[in-house]
Amino acid sequence: MKMSQARLASCIPVPMDQKALVGVIEKAKDWALMHGVGMRDKKHFTKDSIQIAPFVLLPSPFPRTEFTKAVELQQVLNELMHKVAHDEEFLETTLQNALQVDEFTASLYDIWVTVRKEGIVQSVSLGLFRSDYLMQEPDNNKIKQVEFNTVAASFGAISSNLPAMSRYVLRQLGHGDLIKNMPENKALSGLCGGITEAYDLFGVPGAVILFVVEEVSYNICDQRFHEFQISETRPEIVIYRRTLNEIYEESALNDKKQLILEGKPVAVVYYRSGYEPAQYPSSREWDARLRVERSTAIKCPSIQYQLAGTKKVQQALAAPGVLEKFMGGGASTGRVRDIFTGLYSLDFDDGGERAVEMALADAERFVLKPQREGGGNNLYGADVREALLRMRHSRERAAYILMERILPPLVSGYVVRPGGPVPPPLCDLVSELGIFGVIIGTKEKILCNRQVGHMLRTKLADANEGGVAAGLGALDSPYLLDL
Repeated sequence: MKMSQARLASCIPVPMDQKALVGVIEKAKDWALMHGVGMRDKKHFTKDSIQIAPFVLLPSPFPRTEFTKAVELQQVLNELMHKVAHDEEFLETTLQNALQVDEFTASLYDIWVTVRKEGIVQSVSLGLFRSDYLMQEPDNNKIKQVEFNTVAASFGAISSNLPAMSRYVLRQLGHGDLIKNMPENKALSGLCGGITEAYDLFGVPGAVILFVVEEVSYNICDQRFHEFQISETRPEIVIYRRTLNEIYEESALNDKKQLILEGKPVAVVYYRSGYEPAQYPSSREWDARLRVERSTAIKCPSIQYQLAGTKKVQQALAAPGVLEKFMGGGASTGRVRDIFTGLYSLDFDDGGERAVEMALADAERFVLKPQREGGGNNLYGADVREALLRMRHSRERAAYILMERILPPLVSGYVVRPGGPVPPPLCDLVSELGIFGVIIGTKEKILCNRQVGHMLRTKLADANEGGVAAGLGALDSPYLLDL
């Protein structure tokens, strides 16, 4: 794809002197390993070692005004998604076409319907959310929302260590004066504070916290840091890690509808798995998910929060009049609308037909997105055209949305990867900002709502996807620019 050629200048001049570059990369790699900026090796998996997570050597420039805007909007977006999740009629209407063709979303939806019929026994939900943005270069580098993550929003923990690493690198290169332009990041303590606050609301002494994890956790540092932080700040709280299959085998509901694990009631269930179809290989995992939803445990996310995070909802919120329905008029509605890019339904109606025609005419302008979290699922460019031609008359197309492609500015930089060349080549990069939010509440009342930190994921300019865990992006820190 031909990218627009606008650029932001790197925080220090590049290319760097070869000798200085090799020296500082060696220091940075050791810093990363010793501070848990790491992941397990997918190719040679062992529980006895971690390797560095891919990272960008120099912090990437980001306009201060847009960073501040994203931070200030997070509480507004938290509340918006909370309201959406508790509007049964809106979720039903918005998802109805996708449910007919998307088995995974339909299975989540069925659980939601079941627990509502039986009567929801835990009205409190915990959301650890992340709203992701790219700068839109044709629009003066204003931020545009890529997506809103309501389940297993990752890298809050490792990202909290990134500014310290970038500060170390800048000092080693003799640019300590630049450190003042790097915002502090307290994502880890903020996210863990949300979990312990929900635990206290549950109010049962001796209750435990349950992390739902994959069969194999590659992103182990990011998950464990949450456990270590809670253990440090609240030593009395016991945390269990279980897969959905283990929850099926080892947990039960008692007569009070408490979820019991190893004889103890579970206060909070925090999902770091359960967001994609491959994580439910059999009916046992779905049964486990239903059991958790039926229980009094506070879920992060509750099933309705997860449904609110689907791409269909994102697209529906961009339609005229919908934000006003949830937020009223006023300035904050305009501010939220301002971060939306073009989002279009592919339902079988006039709007859907127009969207298909538009994308076939200029496929490079669009991204085709299914109802999935976790990266690696979207289609770009020629693939958009091919998929739409294939699905044009099939109900399957209703499971996707069409989104205008965001064209961010380029920055020259160095990506350090495990096993990669030293020194790495100077590459064109683009950065995606994620802002973390915590919300706790019931349908009637929001008990806690705050913005708690950020992450920056940076990828090669010609790579479509940017997931770090998927091996495509690299962890980074923002260097704030006054443009």
